[in-house]
Amino acid sequence: MTFSNPSRDEIGAILKKSKRIAVIGLSDDPSTSSYMISEAMQREGYEIIPVNPNVKEVLGIQAVDSIKEIEGHIDIVNIFRRPQYLLGHAEEFLEIDADVYWTQLGLESEEAYELLRNSGKSVIMNRCIKVEHALTK
Repeated sequence: MTFSNPSRDEIGAILKKSKRIAVIGLSDDPSTSSYMISEAMQREGYEIIPVNPNVKEVLGIQAVDSIKEIEGHIDIVNIFRRPQYLLGHAEEFLEIDADVYWTQLGLESEEAYELLRNSGKSVIMNRCIKVEHALTK
């Protein structure tokens, strides 16, 4: 993998100015990482938008099937899906009004990174948003 993430200071600045996080793959099962991390970010004051066609509601918020269904600007699209889906989500990301494409710890895609960086988008991969938030508070 030849991608590089923004510096910790840059990540901190992104998290400080961000308010809305669309979470692709957010589960309604409280024992999952996606649920626990999103719940923690919600407690920190972020608006969480669940994106999962297999659930109706998560964390008290109605889920949408796709990020393309979300109205208005999205600061961060945070992804909890296997690497083979990341390029498709990157292609969708380019069709919406969003600033940062973020994949959770353990998730990377060279193709998605190249597509997004060549389009001038901010990309963070293989980083836990909850951990980064705690480290940059």
